[in-house]
Amino acid sequence: MKKARIILYFIIAYFLIYFLQANFFSWFNIRGVQPNLFVVLVLFIGLNTNSKIGQIMGFVIGLFTDFLFSDSVGISAVLFTLIGYSGEILQKRFPKHSKITLMIMSSITTGAYELLRVCYRYLFFSSQMGFVQFITTLAIELLFNALLIIILYPVISRTGIIVDDTFNGNDTITKYF
Repeated sequence: MKKARIILYFIIAYFLIYFLQANFFSWFNIRGVQPNLFVVLVLFIGLNTNSKIGQIMGFVIGLFTDFLFSDSVGISAVLFTLIGYSGEILQKRFPKHSKITLMIMSSITTGAYELLRVCYRYLFFSSQMGFVQFITTLAIELLFNALLIIILYPVISRTGIIVDDTFNGNDTITKYF
C-alpha cells in the first residue's frame, strides 16, 4: 500500500512538473531553452526504486510527455525507459546522496536524452540542428537542471531516503555513516 501511495506521488509530481514546464518555464527561459525536469524525475525514480519500477514509470512518463509536448509518440517513452533503467545502474556505482553526484548523473542522462532525441529527429524527420546551436542549447539546459537540483536538493534527498527505504528496504542513513 505504501508503494502504491509513493507511485501516486510520482504521478502528482509529474503533473506538477508539467505545470512548471508549460507555464512557469515557458516565460522564464534563456534563449528559448527550458530545463528538462522530466529527466530529473525519471532519474530520481530509477535511483531510488528498483529497475522495474524505474523502467515502467519512465515509459509512462515518456508517453505522457510525448502526447503533451512532442510531434511523434514513442521516442521519449523509449528514452525515459532507458533513463529509468540507468538509474539503478548509476545507483550501484555512485553514491546517490551527494549533491555533486546527483548533478553529474543528471547531466549525463540529460545529455544522452537530448543527443539521442536530436539523432532521432535527424534520422526520421530530416530535422537539422547546427552543432553550435545544439551545444548551446544543451549547455543551457544542463545549467538549468543543475541549478534546480541545487535549489531542490534538500527535498530530493529526504524524499529519496523515504522512497529508497520503502522500495529497497535499505536503511540508507546507516549505510553512509
